[in-house]
Amino acid sequence: MQNSVNIKLSRNVTIQDYRQMEYNQDRDSIARFIQERFTERYITPLRGESNNKHGFCTIAVCCLMIESLESFQQGEVNTQGKSRRIFLDFFNRYLTFSSLQPYIDDFYINVRCGIIHQAETRNGWRILRKGSLFDPAAKTINATKFHDLIEECLVEYCNFLRKENWSNIVWINLRKKMDSICNNA
Repeated sequence: MQNSVNIKLSRNVTIQDYRQMEYNQDRDSIARFIQERFTERYITPLRGESNNKHGFCTIAVCCLMIESLESFQQGEVNTQGKSRRIFLDFFNRYLTFSSLQPYIDDFYINVRCGIIHQAETRNGWRILRKGSLFDPAAKTINATKFHDLIEECLVEYCNFLRKENWSNIVWINLRKKMDSICNNA
């Protein structure tokens, strides 16, 4: 049986490595680790050969990443019963999705919940891999552009971590979330 401190949290970071970074208050290394963890789980797998990609899968993965990334921001160890609020808070935090802003609740219900719970979009929403990020008249989302913006949000979050003081709420929340992840491992 593997010692829990040797369990990998990302390709290059074990629980023991993370705990050492935390002990040293090494903000830069932790921010790099967070970016690595999210990138290898949610970004890189969807950067493969264009012919093998599907917008539906891309949006599903993006919805998972949105909830996970926002749970780090808020220090939520479990989002059960909080998904809608978490999802909406993410879009209020990151203004790069301004064209989608008036439709976020509709997107949550008909795209996020449709995909996650019924493996389909609902109410006329469609996912494409071309065109603008969002066309409100056609209710279409460009999955490739959406995924690119999600990656930008990750980079923004990690850069924010690097700048903020260890005692800032963003760090308190990250440590709370990471404690839960390490304990669950």
